[in-house]
Amino acid sequence: MISSLTGRWSDLLLALWQHIQLTACALLLAALLAIPLAVWALRHKKSAEIILQVTGILQTIPSLAVLAIMIPLVGIGFPAALTALVVYALLPIFQNTYLGLSQIEPELIDSAQALGLPRNKILWHVRFPLAQDSIIAGLRTAAVMIVGTGTLAALIGAGGLGSFILLGISRNDNSLLIIGALTSALLAIVVTLGIQWIGKLRALFRWSILAVLLGGITIGTVTPMLIHRTNNTVIIAGKLGSEPAILIAMYKDLIQVEEPNLKIVTKDNFGTTSFLYTALKNNDISIYPEFTGTVLSDIAPKPVTLPAGASAKMTYYKAQQVAQKLDLTLGKPSQFNDTYALAVKESLAKKYDLVTIGDLAKVPSMQGGMTAEFLDRQDGWPGVAKAYGLTNINTTSFDPDLRYQAIAQDKVALVDAYSTDSQLRQYHLQILQDNQHFFPAYQAVPMMKTSFAKDHPEIVRALNRLAGKITDQEMQQMNYLVNVKHHSANQVAKTYLTQHHLLKN
Repeated sequence: MISSLTGRWSDLLLALWQHIQLTACALLLAALLAIPLAVWALRHKKSAEIILQVTGILQTIPSLAVLAIMIPLVGIGFPAALTALVVYALLPIFQNTYLGLSQIEPELIDSAQALGLPRNKILWHVRFPLAQDSIIAGLRTAAVMIVGTGTLAALIGAGGLGSFILLGISRNDNSLLIIGALTSALLAIVVTLGIQWIGKLRALFRWSILAVLLGGITIGTVTPMLIHRTNNTVIIAGKLGSEPAILIAMYKDLIQVEEPNLKIVTKDNFGTTSFLYTALKNNDISIYPEFTGTVLSDIAPKPVTLPAGASAKMTYYKAQQVAQKLDLTLGKPSQFNDTYALAVKESLAKKYDLVTIGDLAKVPSMQGGMTAEFLDRQDGWPGVAKAYGLTNINTTSFDPDLRYQAIAQDKVALVDAYSTDSQLRQYHLQILQDNQHFFPAYQAVPMMKTSFAKDHPEIVRALNRLAGKITDQEMQQMNYLVNVKHHSANQVAKTYLTQHHLLKN
């Protein structure tokens, strides 16, 4: 873990700063919404109960679902994460502020009124000073929730310490996972202790310090974002996993050779297909590597069904047709076919003489561990089970990376896979032949908006250098180097491009 920490120290500082920015902005906005709302609720008791119930219900919605809901409304990345975290922070701040302000001893309020103090002065000079401990407690609770939930922001490209956690899970590197989790926990402790310390100061100093800290960090966050949107920057994003990380690193290197003065930003582990597609349509990103089969199944308004045994060439042609109707442009496909597959341990395949998917019917009963996406897709488990008549297999949903750990520990006997996954080699798994050609071709293609492609023909030309390059074995080996040997995706990508003479002008 020490070597991972020293090797990624600059990345950790960047992720920590991103997390601090997200926490400060969310806490400030939530406080600016919840505290005035609590003051208003003092005179509207019935409305206060409704607000408490609504904010309580909002907290029961899974955080990942809230993030997904926010994407169509405010876009991908920081804005969506910030909005979701503000929603989660509203309840503790509003609840503690309202209870603190409303549960003041009636005698004290009566005394203040007897002295002739108006309502506003009673609020500022009596209620707020007596409710300060409750308000500070609400801010502390909200801060802890924001820091913890904020780790999910990395799923939609908002950065933060969650990027280390996702990277650790994706690449089976516990040291990265622990670094991200421990740093997040330490940040939560520091933030709560800081708020507690500030709460002990005199009122003027307390609120001044909070305002300066939160306001300063917020301004420092928003200003670069506004400036960034005015710059001509190419943003290349990738889905979760090592393979997209390798591909976007290749894209960057190829474009940089063609346009050395162009500013290029890469965002790996950006999220799922729906997140990336929405980001592309909203101009939050410029390019991302997609797969021809995914364009037909997930990007097309209605899934496109190809005849059994359709060639990779036909799949690409149909994907191009879908893309053109959506004002998208696909670059030329790479050679490797990262299609769906079913895999078992080599020992189990030998025991039951399993060669094809249909041979699974020989096994009396099996437990399969598969991703939620594969279990839900018609070109996934429902379709393949029907095509091969597999009625002897029970399935359980697993995280994409955890399903491999499950089969390694014999908790399941069958997993879905991608044909270039490094875990196939790592855990000695055997892919079963799809002799009915059920799974379509999934070749990697750079996808961008057609307007972007027309404005940047040199970028399209650079990316097309990967056309017909990278075999299945080469991609699996590169994934293995990143996931198992913990090599840098950037270095693995550059090594491949250099060895295959793709970086020459």
